[in-house]
Amino acid sequence: MVLHIRVKPGSKIDKLLVDAAGQLNAKIKAPAQEGKANAYLVEFLARQFGLPKSAVKLVAGFTNPQKRLEIDADEEEICKVLQNL
Repeated sequence: MVLHIRVKPGSKIDKLLVDAAGQLNAKIKAPAQEGKANAYLVEFLARQFGLPKSAVKLVAGFTNPQKRLEIDADEEEICKVLQNL
C-alpha cells in the first residue's frame, strides 16, 4: 500500500492526523536535518501500524515535506488505523 503524507518535523509531540482536506499529516519530534526526520518517520509509522521498521519504506520526498511511503502490510489493517484518527 502506498501512503502520501505531509510531515512537519521539529514538533513538540508525535501525532498522526488527517486535516480538513483529507490529507494525512504527521507531526514528529525529530529535526529536519541529515535524514533524521525521515528515519524517525519510518519508525513512528511502523509503531502506529504495529509493523516492523522493515515494512515501511520511504520511496519519494526525501527532502520535501510531502512524502510517499510504501507500507508492506494488509491494506485493511492500515485503513482501520487511519479511520480511527
